[in-house]
Amino acid sequence: MSQKEHLLIHIDALYRSARYLAKNDNNADDLIQETYLKAFKFLQDDKEIRNVKAWLFRILMNTFINKYRKDKREPSLVDFDSVEAFHESIQEEVIAPSILDDESALDNLMDDNIKEALEALPDDFRMVVLLSIVEGFSYKEISKIVDCPVGTVMSRIYRGRKMLKEKLTGYAKKYGYEKE
Repeated sequence: MSQKEHLLIHIDALYRSARYLAKNDNNADDLIQETYLKAFKFLQDDKEIRNVKAWLFRILMNTFINKYRKDKREPSLVDFDSVEAFHESIQEEVIAPSILDDESALDNLMDDNIKEALEALPDDFRMVVLLSIVEGFSYKEISKIVDCPVGTVMSRIYRGRKMLKEKLTGYAKKYGYEKE
């Protein structure tokens, strides 16, 4: 398997993190596309990468940060079509039946509590928690990905987990994961 083919093995893990960073699927798709474009461009010179997954996450983080900085400098534009579509969707919601009528929707709501708790974390904490818990990176690897000292990574993971615990305590008690 070539090194370029080896890059594609990590696309699902990158996409999960990109969705949490970008907070919507379209922006996550763009972020993944830019990440792989940069990675493939770098590998045209047949350079060897030791830890491909960590290297890809580093590119992802840098791409996200650069895009975030660029977006902050540019004024926001309002697209009339999106405003009109939003207005129409609100009218449809008034007519649509309640989401609670469907049992499968109730299952999705439970997952939404966890997603909301993760999204409520500050970006610095959310990213290290995801890289640690979901992706299984070591403190040292996370340190290189987010470009901060290992001690800071450890602190952010600890504090991020603590914030998640506070946000999800009611959820855990309600569904029997934690006793009253």
